[in-house]
Amino acid sequence: MRPPLGLLVCLTAFIATAKPLKVYVLVGQSNMEGHARVETIDYIGDDPATAPLLKRMLGPDGKPATAKNVWISYYTGSGEKNGEGFGKLTTGYGSRPDPTKDGGKIGPEYTFGLAMDRADDGPVLLIKAAWGGKSLNYDFRSPSAGPYPRTKTDLEKDHHPLADAGHYYRLMLDHVKQVLANPGRVCPAYDSKEGYELAGFIWLQGFNDLVDTNFYPRQPKGAGTNRFAQYSECLTAFISDVRKDLGAPKLPFVIGVLGVGGLNPGSEDTLAFREAMAKPASLPAFKDNVLAVQTAPFWDEKLSAIQNKKDQVRQMAYELKNKGKHSPNADGNMTEQQQKTYLKDYEAKLISPEEAALLKRGASNGGYHYLGCAKTFALMGEAFADAVRQMRTTQK
Repeated sequence: MRPPLGLLVCLTAFIATAKPLKVYVLVGQSNMEGHARVETIDYIGDDPATAPLLKRMLGPDGKPATAKNVWISYYTGSGEKNGEGFGKLTTGYGSRPDPTKDGGKIGPEYTFGLAMDRADDGPVLLIKAAWGGKSLNYDFRSPSAGPYPRTKTDLEKDHHPLADAGHYYRLMLDHVKQVLANPGRVCPAYDSKEGYELAGFIWLQGFNDLVDTNFYPRQPKGAGTNRFAQYSECLTAFISDVRKDLGAPKLPFVIGVLGVGGLNPGSEDTLAFREAMAKPASLPAFKDNVLAVQTAPFWDEKLSAIQNKKDQVRQMAYELKNKGKHSPNADGNMTEQQQKTYLKDYEAKLISPEEAALLKRGASNGGYHYLGCAKTFALMGEAFADAVRQMRTTQK
């Protein structure tokens, strides 16, 4: 018996629209965790250039949107207390003191996922694994980078035991494989008949390596070599190992190049590190399948200028308390109340009420966390999504 025409049409439409689950893996340290409080999202609308971005982030009720067709599994924690939070993608999947509970923050995952929600016509799964304060040279060290070369300082202070090198690489990899063993546990829209496709990997890390003078010793001026060259080598090995261990030899890979401090960070080390971090994307073997996205352009210069003034106030408070030789309390004669009064007047001269209100509206953390500015993290997320789509289009 022939099925009714209407049923045939429905079946044909279903077959034509069924898509494999797109899986994107997001990995890194504290800035991949994301330290932008949700309360700073409205600040995005203050800038005419980013007001359209805010509209894309809001639902019909004017509140931050929940993705229609994107789910997330987020593995994080501190020490050995790691855990997973999962569900429909919305705000709150930034840094989490308790992995299972909404942390009130966003990282780049939020706008990355919303962008994929708009672009993909099938279900999307984000697998995020991030921990604060982790290096690539040790914590995320991957197998083909070789054994961690313990330094003289490591040996003297019994730091960086060989057995723990790569611990977070293994944790990340184990979690990704665990989720992919049963995607339907996290993503109810998963269709086992259609399967899944590993569609992209985003790496946002770097601060711990930037400030590590143990593994990357300072060099005399004019040495002519980048002291962070080993970062390039470790990242090249990481990309190759991720692809090998996940069985995806051409997996599109995005390097989120550390942008703390903006376009003019005032540090040669920072510029050298950014160069080393971006270098793997220029290798012939990674042509069109690894892209380095500079995040420095997303640094908020206006908020940074005000934050610098706040830092001056903190420094003055320290000088007063500790009788700094250049402070008004160098002789130690100021009472505690006099110090408070002086500091209050000092801050009022440096920072206007309008500037203080603007900083509160747009920033929620320190400079090393991109000021905890949702505008910055939102721009990063969309840029990472654009880079993945560019690589996927080129590959097709």
